[in-house]
Amino acid sequence: MTPEQENAIIDLRSRSLAPKQIARQLGLRPAEVSSFLKAQAEQTAATKAASGELDPLHQCLVNKNCLPGLRGEVIATSDEDSSKDEDDAPGMAVVMVSRKAGFNKITVCTYLVDLWCLGVKDASGPRQVDPVMYRDFVAYAYDPFPEGTEEISLEMAQAIVFGGIEYAAKLGFQPHRDFEQARSQLGEWSGEPKLTFGRNGKPCYFQGPYDDDLKIMRTLRQNVGEGNFDYVLAIDMDR
Repeated sequence: MTPEQENAIIDLRSRSLAPKQIARQLGLRPAEVSSFLKAQAEQTAATKAASGELDPLHQCLVNKNCLPGLRGEVIATSDEDSSKDEDDAPGMAVVMVSRKAGFNKITVCTYLVDLWCLGVKDASGPRQVDPVMYRDFVAYAYDPFPEGTEEISLEMAQAIVFGGIEYAAKLGFQPHRDFEQARSQLGEWSGEPKLTFGRNGKPCYFQGPYDDDLKIMRTLRQNVGEGNFDYVLAIDMDR
């Protein structure tokens, strides 16, 4: 392949032509074009990684049912709360941040954020997928949320994740250990917008299936004080 053909491939690809269309126009085999584009994408990714530059943003998502609380709307308390599982609670946010990682590739990170108490409870990624896999990944991640998802700005995604971490730190909790490997996907947060954490003005611990609830309750009592936080346990008892 000549340098002129390589430049022509880059030009045609920038016009959103598929590899088969490019190959047809230049008299090349589709495999040649795809191989060149893949190598070009890998080289670009390596250059960005070395410089600390982030890939262009693809999409930011969050489960829609968590947004009213973040906007400061009052969350009603009912006896039914204790029968809901962790992912149904409006105090849980699944934030997904995806970036364009070159030819036909998307890099995805997810963050499970307890907006009422614990901050980042889990994180995954970065993982690289193609567009079809990405759609399946989104469907799987948000399957527990019948209200669906909402596309949000990167600044809003940062505010949910980093704001949740800040709120939890005041209560004595640190983000999940896997957060660090997914942190860079978010970029640097300016500190805006400011969101509302906790439930109805104070922390509320909503027990999850894998929590060390005894330790969490002790931490809250030590750092917040008895009576200054709410909690919903699977087996509601005085601890």
